[in-house]
Amino acid sequence: MEQRQFAKALRKNMTDAEQLLWRHLRAHRLGDQKFRRQQPIGLYIVDFVHFGARLVIEADGGQHNDSLDDAVRDAWLRNQGFTVLRFWNSDILQNIEEVLEAILKELAKSDPLSPSPSPARGEGSGDDVTTRDFHES
Repeated sequence: MEQRQFAKALRKNMTDAEQLLWRHLRAHRLGDQKFRRQQPIGLYIVDFVHFGARLVIEADGGQHNDSLDDAVRDAWLRNQGFTVLRFWNSDILQNIEEVLEAILKELAKSDPLSPSPSPARGEGSGDDVTTRDFHES
């Protein structure tokens, strides 16, 4: 199946967690921000993306536990300038407010008008890793 057709099929068959998160992200509902769902980027299809903030959000089920494919994919996305946030489906379903708060915090880092901008790389931040993993250990 061609990538765009596959993305379209994924949009029609979203998981419960993806559907819940999409209800909060769609139509500029979260902080008036624009997200897309099941979006092709390179060879991959990401669950949600905010192109302006270069932010990818993934809703993960058990099949993603310690996935080498996810690590490779996240590294490729980082090399393209994206930050990747991963949330377990159970966290989305049971703690949606915390998930949304984490997304808003990440968006604030990329907003130059944010009241508390994060330091630029090399200016004492000490953290140049752009993947944030919210999975529990």
